Amino acid sequence: MSAHARPSRRSLYGMLFASSVSIAGTRVSTIALPWLVYSETESASLTGVVLAAEMAPYVISKALGGPLVDRRGPRAISVAGDLLSGAFLALIPILYAAGQLALPDRIPLLLALVALAGVFRGPGDGARNAMIPAVADASGVPLERITGLDSTIDRASGLLGAGIGGLLVGAFGAAQTVAVTAGASFVSALVVALVIPRFAHADSDDEGSYLARLRTGASFLRQDRLLRSILAMITVTNLLEAAYISVMLPVWVHDNGHGPQLIGLLGILFGGAAVGSSLIATTMAGRFSRRTAYLLGFSLAGAPRYLALAFGAPLWLIIGSNVVAGFGIGFINPTINAIFFERVPRPIIGRVGSLADALAWAGLPVGGAVGGAAVAAIGIAPALGFAGVAYLVSTTVPGMRPEWRDLDRGFRHADT
Repeated sequence: MSAHARPSRRSLYGMLFASSVSIAGTRVSTIALPWLVYSETESASLTGVVLAAEMAPYVISKALGGPLVDRRGPRAISVAGDLLSGAFLALIPILYAAGQLALPDRIPLLLALVALAGVFRGPGDGARNAMIPAVADASGVPLERITGLDSTIDRASGLLGAGIGGLLVGAFGAAQTVAVTAGASFVSALVVALVIPRFAHADSDDEGSYLARLRTGASFLRQDRLLRSILAMITVTNLLEAAYISVMLPVWVHDNGHGPQLIGLLGILFGGAAVGSSLIATTMAGRFSRRTAYLLGFSLAGAPRYLALAFGAPLWLIIGSNVVAGFGIGFINPTINAIFFERVPRPIIGRVGSLADALAWAGLPVGGAVGGAAVAAIGIAPALGFAGVAYLVSTTVPGMRPEWRDLDRGFRHADT
């Protein structure tokens, strides 16, 4: 290996490691926080509100932070976001241990802490994603291979985080487990600061005001029909996933006499299958129809596990449905990311990417509240059944639109 190649490999490995640590930590909190609220309040509505309190600021700040990523560079924004979000999350176990976060009386304080963590985590996550094209250029690895590796790391980290989260909540308590998420944020910030170089970013100071740069990103998305259609589909599925993960699954597990370890086990199986299929997608990049893989993956990813719980299936079938769903989901993100980076001009990648991610995640804060309200109104089984049908319809109907043929055309915008 030449001396010139080492820094390139170093930046690639650093980006993937920082992303894996951050994602694993976040996955831990998605198990710990809902379990904390529901186990102490037995309120599905409050459980959904806590997720909404974090994700609404997350989505808004991520959308608004795109021009800042382009202006200041993704490295600086990633480090700052991780440090600040980790600091607010670290206060949760500290205040709980001091008796200042007893629920439900102190629910407003918990909501404030997770909201502030979400405010700073949004731009930080968007900045990490914006590093991908520059790292791909520096390493000489094809973009679709990089997005496949990133997706595999995402799934593997979610797998690890789910397992760690379920075990730690059972062993030490939900509030104390949130400290792991805070620590992961600090580690991610340190790795990015030490390992990721200051890549040159294409934005310049003469592009106009902040609002003008933000409008540039919004205008690009309005004009790209395929990206608009993909984002609409993902917004709906993320809403349903938020309802499932933050409310429906914890309520079903709790009400059926199981512990948080089952949530962790299902997460491990789902994530493990997703890792395997992500590796297949990465290895076979360019050898199969993106459209077929995308639509089939989504068909398997949601409805089977929702409906298995809704109809009270045996535990082995519930476990099997999670494996099938994980296998399907593993093909989706590499396809989405490759299409995105192919179609978006490099100088506006930060603002377009942050805005696209925010739109895709817009359903998350709503999903927690909708899930809580649905369970409270009609019960857990009907709510799961409705969500499963909605997931299947929302992932098959849009794929029949003509613009989806562009998935297999290798279309690329000029980097102007």
